[in-house]
Amino acid sequence: MAPMSECHEVVADCRLRAATELFAHTWDPVVLAALQRGQHRRHELRAAIGGMSDKALTESLRRLAANGLVERRAYAQAPPRVDYRLTGLGRSLVDGPMTALARWIAEHGDELFEAQENARTGAASTISTRS
Repeated sequence: MAPMSECHEVVADCRLRAATELFAHTWDPVVLAALQRGQHRRHELRAAIGGMSDKALTESLRRLAANGLVERRAYAQAPPRVDYRLTGLGRSLVDGPMTALARWIAEHGDELFEAQENARTGAASTISTRS
């Protein structure tokens, strides 16, 4: 694996940027987390997630499949049946970085939300730039 210092030299081709981009879309991590429990059909995913439009689910599943994180399996039957599940790559993302991020937010979530609230209300402490 290339050291992170290489990201500063070639930002457009940075693997760290590519990895963090996986979290750029609001619903993608949520869909991945829902699929962590196993294979699901579309209606099961929407029910498990709640509050997600069909269009947003379609876009998310397409992005995740294009990134090799989710597998779409269609069955030749009537009515048509399509299931979605994590690929090995998707499983490694969910079990690795996403699980670590979940632990981090469980430990530091209150601090994060407090800082965000302070920034919103203008109550954040400012650092003096005078020497």
